[in-house]
Amino acid sequence: MSAEQESRKAEYTVRKSGRPYTTDYRIHFVRAKDKVPVSPFHDIPLYHDKKKGVLNMVVEVPRWSNTKLEISPNERLNPIHQDTITTHHHKDATPRFVKNCFPYKGYLWNYGALPQTWEDPGHTSPDTGARGDNDPLDACEIGRAIARPGDVKQVKVLGVLALLDEGATDWKVLVIDVADPLAGRVNDVEDVERCFPGLLDATRDWFRIYKVPDGLPANEFALGGRWKGRAYAEKVIAECAGAWKRLVEGEAERGDVAIDNTTLKGTPGKLDPSKVHLPREEDLTPAPIKDDLEEWFYIDREALEDAAMSLDSTSDLRIALDCNGA
Repeated sequence: MSAEQESRKAEYTVRKSGRPYTTDYRIHFVRAKDKVPVSPFHDIPLYHDKKKGVLNMVVEVPRWSNTKLEISPNERLNPIHQDTITTHHHKDATPRFVKNCFPYKGYLWNYGALPQTWEDPGHTSPDTGARGDNDPLDACEIGRAIARPGDVKQVKVLGVLALLDEGATDWKVLVIDVADPLAGRVNDVEDVERCFPGLLDATRDWFRIYKVPDGLPANEFALGGRWKGRAYAEKVIAECAGAWKRLVEGEAERGDVAIDNTTLKGTPGKLDPSKVHLPREEDLTPAPIKDDLEEWFYIDREALEDAAMSLDSTSDLRIALDCNGA
């Protein structure tokens, strides 16, 4: 199926503006059936099918890639944008790229967020002893397909890891695309270890060290760094969904978090969709990769992407054989 056919079937489409790899880049979301602009934070439902336990996940960063894209909690309708970083080398905010940490290449999974959830910075979790990080819940999707920024995947929950990112609670929810060939065999963290041997340890290790190349200390974990199973993860999701509800209804201290939306009747941030004008989609010629990124192994981008695809296919074969007991 072509990308165009997939887009026609998708419940949400995206509108991109600005040049990739710059601070102007934005990915806005539009509901496909009526072309209404929506917020991926507030308007896309958490559950695609609550009875079956199928959630929606908004993809921000495709697997194997390094560009740090994320939902902007502070902008109107919360588009995905290019995250920035300020260092002693760059006094002004510059586009952020997560560096490779041997033996890992970029992100290990399709990385994104669960809509209609919020880690409340005004609430201290009794499980972690730390306040929330003021973002939607992060999700790591472990299926074999490499997603695109702005994809909305239907996933099921497998487990959760309690990261303490610079002192804030930053739950990492492990999920798998329900359309993945192995989805029927993977229902909890024990299944992940069986069908994706080593992935749980690699994920914990990656989150521990991924900021070290930027001169920051290694991250720490709550709960002894132990993976918690599906039931525990669902409890965390329910708590953060409740926090989001209080946020969007104006009952929580929101600071600079934007609660604008186009579908939530009776909420203080409800906008008239007919009066929302998104940026015009542009010719998205990527900005040139800066010279200082060569030290991050971006010397031959096409060759690296080809290598990543080859590695992905090999890994899929090994994983499928392991899961089938070969």
